[in-house]
Amino acid sequence: MWLRVGCWMLATVIVTGAFGAHGLEDRLAPDRLELWETAVRYLAYAGLAVMLLGVAERPSGGPLRGTTAVVAGSAIFSGTVFALALGAPGWFGAITPFGGVSMIVGFLLAGWDATR
Repeated sequence: MWLRVGCWMLATVIVTGAFGAHGLEDRLAPDRLELWETAVRYLAYAGLAVMLLGVAERPSGGPLRGTTAVVAGSAIFSGTVFALALGAPGWFGAITPFGGVSMIVGFLLAGWDATR
């Protein structure tokens, strides 16, 4: 299942990256376009990681924990940064760190499982 989710995330990366480069390039200020690119980049990192976590197994068997946190965190992080790039209110920026923390916790849980 996680391999499939990672593939969907990477497909979203291609779509949002292309949209930013071709559909928003003339519509957004350079600082907003940079925000868009940051959201795409972090979504790409998370998508690749989810694919790797999807094929990894705990030594005791079963998937590595934390993958759900990585997916949720990347959705929150990239989603709020996309929204900020498109002009969402500044308070959206206060939500973004929750996504980052979720990704960090997810990777730590997966790393813990992998070493146990």
